[in-house]
Amino acid sequence: MTAGGPIGLDAFGEAVYRAMLLHPDLDTGGLATHLDSTETEVCAALDRLADLALTRPTSCGTRWRAVNPERGLAALLAHQEAEAARRHREMERSRAAMAGLIAEYAHLHSPGEQRGVEMLFSLDQVRDRLIQLASDATAEVLSFAPGGPQPAQVMEASRALDQETLERGVRMRTVYQDSVRNDPATVQYARWLHGLGGAVRTAPTLPLRMILVDNATAIVPIDPEDPRKGAVLLQSPGVVAALRALFDQVWDHARPLGESTQRDPHGLTGQERELLRLLADGLTDERAGQRLGVSLRTVRRMMADLMVRMDARSRFQAGIQVAGLGWLEAAEDAPA
Repeated sequence: MTAGGPIGLDAFGEAVYRAMLLHPDLDTGGLATHLDSTETEVCAALDRLADLALTRPTSCGTRWRAVNPERGLAALLAHQEAEAARRHREMERSRAAMAGLIAEYAHLHSPGEQRGVEMLFSLDQVRDRLIQLASDATAEVLSFAPGGPQPAQVMEASRALDQETLERGVRMRTVYQDSVRNDPATVQYARWLHGLGGAVRTAPTLPLRMILVDNATAIVPIDPEDPRKGAVLLQSPGVVAALRALFDQVWDHARPLGESTQRDPHGLTGQERELLRLLADGLTDERAGQRLGVSLRTVRRMMADLMVRMDARSRFQAGIQVAGLGWLEAAEDAPA
């Protein structure tokens, strides 16, 4: 185990587990003395270790023993995968709920009469309102920027406004998709934002395009699949709070732009795992590429690379290999 502690296990819990492995004869009181702690703290740690299947009661039932580290590591891995699957399901549910909410607002017959709702039916209207909101912002601007690499003209048009906003002391946090890491222009712009004090992270996929200003106003597309149809400006506290919760959920699991690509215990990047999930859900290569912000050619290249790693000769065989290797289903079925 690493010094920082594995997923689901805090530093003191790891210390108790190590002590049990090295000194199997120590009882609760002995562990407390050995660790210069109290029996109450040790018992609490033993409860956490038991939840992670790292300890078991002895045959007499009055003491605990540490599980073999190899089996314990497998249990922690199963716990980590289950958590990843749970977060993915939560994000998909949140995305569906937000899309439904947006669609409901978009079909209001008299939007002008609805408090806290403003329909923006042209890109010019959307752009003008964004400029106004950014200029009026006093605390923070949060945004999702899906679609992969950002168009050069969009970034250039945003540069002056972003700089002015940051120089006024307004916090800016932006989440792009992982695919922008391969686009020098978007990476350069993101680093420029970071240099001015903005925070930038990336995630494999994003629920929708969204901007939140001062925790009071949100702009989201009328149709998340086609931003050209315009946007909805929302100021209802309940709706804005739900969208803020969605942003925080995505932000917490996104990676800072400067952080190198991480691979899970199966050797998959977040983008590769998400591609497999999308294809397993029945999406075509083209739709999966749109969700990931990459080209059709990139999707097929990624799948070809995954097939080589799985030693699979066809998509069908690859699907069987994914199931056999537990790259997706194991995460869904593993006990928390």
